Amino acid sequence: MNENAQTVPDPVSGSGPSHAEDVRWMQRALELARQSIGLTSPNPRVGCVLVKDGQSVGEGFHFYDHRDHAEIVALKVAGEAARGATAYVTLEPCAHTGRTGPCADALIAAGVARVVVATADPNPQVNGQGIARIRKAGIPVENNVCVDEARALNEGFARSIVSGVPFVTLKAGVSLDGRIAPAPNVRPAGPPAPVMLTGEESRAEVQRMRHASDAILTGIHTVLADDPMLTDRSGLARRKPLLRVVLDSGLRLPLDSKLVRTAENDVLVFCTVPNHERRKALEAMGVEVEVLAGGGVRLDLPAVLQALARRGVLSLLLECGGQLNSAFLREELVDKAVLFYAPVLLGEKAVPLVAQNSDLRWNALHTSVQRFGADVCVMMSLRDPWQPVEAPKTVRELH
Repeated sequence: MNENAQTVPDPVSGSGPSHAEDVRWMQRALELARQSIGLTSPNPRVGCVLVKDGQSVGEGFHFYDHRDHAEIVALKVAGEAARGATAYVTLEPCAHTGRTGPCADALIAAGVARVVVATADPNPQVNGQGIARIRKAGIPVENNVCVDEARALNEGFARSIVSGVPFVTLKAGVSLDGRIAPAPNVRPAGPPAPVMLTGEESRAEVQRMRHASDAILTGIHTVLADDPMLTDRSGLARRKPLLRVVLDSGLRLPLDSKLVRTAENDVLVFCTVPNHERRKALEAMGVEVEVLAGGGVRLDLPAVLQALARRGVLSLLLECGGQLNSAFLREELVDKAVLFYAPVLLGEKAVPLVAQNSDLRWNALHTSVQRFGADVCVMMSLRDPWQPVEAPKTVRELH
């Protein structure tokens, strides 16, 4: 993470290092932006602080259902005190009209004396225009303050807006020998149930990851083996339910599974060979079924991501078995891997994280390690979501 932004020059103005005071207030703006997690999708998470004479005179964050962007929330709080203040905002103020008017114009009209921005807008049709408009009005702008933290907060938005697909995170609890579950013949007797390798601290972090995601995806084999619920049990507020997605080409999802029994129009099944009677029964229980073109045994994973993007999914969490993990990795569809290593060994016959003989390589751009109780979490960034990896799709007007 870029904690102080001293080494990041402003690519527009070429200005020098940021002042420590700018970093301190931008950290507060980032704190506000984090409060919007679960409340903004499909828009970005943005926080804003207005500072005058060393004091905050207005602050706020974006909440999609309330429409106002973070800058507008802060300006309304500040009122006349905004005149002559410095505005700290975690994402470049918009310069276009969408659901609201341009925030760049609102800051100019309010008479702010200076604007400090964490990162430019990833939208190639918007990037730099808000900053340019504010500078044209004679207001100085400092850019790229705490840029890495700001970008990490909006990985899903950036990936979606730049490349047209959700940001995909592969999450797994793993033994020290690279296994995610015991061999089927050594599992406890009784009905299917998820295997708990990791401790309470790791499981709490997983719930926070689910809360920060728009959708969670698994395969039918995991459902049949574990009967998971795949809900957000963080206890934190969210604007819309976590979409629970199952890849089930033959539509074998049991009607008595926990996913089906708890469905409230928040379970989506992708299949290729629809069983009309089963589909009718699932839909009667609140499960949506979508048939992807092409047929055959295997689902087209890029088509799955595109279908989720059409539904406004910016961030997708994978909680899958080894075969699906391998398939997503092989097709280079994973943006980040988060592996919680538990201090246990399961043996070579246990279920592997990726399919045997898959010959996959983890080419990480950045790796970090964190402790959760007795577990060690390894986080690997496999792609920069702010950089396009294919020709950009049609850019959506989200906010």
